[in-house]
Amino acid sequence: MEKRKNITAIVGPKGGVGKTTISANLAIALSKLGKKVIAVDLDLGASNLHAIFGLRNSKYSLDDFVQNRVKKLTDVVLDTNIDNVGIICGGDVPGITNMPYQKKLKLIRHLLTLDSDLVILDLAPGASFNVADFAIIAQRTLLVTTAEVPSLMNVYSFIKATVFRRLNFFFKSKKCDGLPELLEKAKNFDNYPHLKTMEGFFREAGQINSVVADSAKKILSRIEPFLVVNRVRKKNDANVGMVIQNLLREYLGIKSTVIMTIREDNAVGDAIARMKPIMIEAPNSLFSQDIKKIASRLCM
Repeated sequence: MEKRKNITAIVGPKGGVGKTTISANLAIALSKLGKKVIAVDLDLGASNLHAIFGLRNSKYSLDDFVQNRVKKLTDVVLDTNIDNVGIICGGDVPGITNMPYQKKLKLIRHLLTLDSDLVILDLAPGASFNVADFAIIAQRTLLVTTAEVPSLMNVYSFIKATVFRRLNFFFKSKKCDGLPELLEKAKNFDNYPHLKTMEGFFREAGQINSVVADSAKKILSRIEPFLVVNRVRKKNDANVGMVIQNLLREYLGIKSTVIMTIREDNAVGDAIARMKPIMIEAPNSLFSQDIKKIASRLCM
């Protein structure tokens, strides 16, 4: 799958970590840096990105494109009444979360052609194939977590699942017999403990096809997870990203990780209750200040 430099995926592998609030307000922060932004609600079947923007009703949604009621994805981009920020509202059609693969590829092709400086994809919680496939096309994936251990472990599981799916696509594209099968074994490290780490996997993969294995290593070397620890209350909360950082280095061979934090802020709940983005309601709040820092980092 082709990656596009202007696409950023926002993933919350565990629900309730603030992913959608971050997606909406990050789009606004980026627009204030002079970027034309389209926020896309890809939490298929449980969409609520529009509510964070204060939109109660939408003329069009992703359903219209998926159900072929419109020909182009650009036909369902709506104005948010915020300068340089458009939105594609999500779909709530039963079964849309399990859309056929060819429809998903069509949606991906249209996402890649959206006319915008930056496209923010607000993805569903979890590590489904849909979420992994949409994340794969993004240049950057922001993984949103809180300091709680279950949330942290879900982030690690998501990154691992995405790495394995990316490698599987690559090995199949190279028509390399043996490597997809080896990758399947690596998922069951209780029975294949020598494949528990990427170092062990590539050691054996090199014996099957050293050229393809070396190319796959280079793909992984370019992966730089962007971890956002949300609702930070105390200093120790801000350090939990290092737990994931160490796991990624030891087991997946991912050595470069960006870690940023967003402080706990009661103003967030107040803004959501009023159906107003906090970047508009309280631009100087702790949350807004931290979102601005993340936006600036994305523009580097």
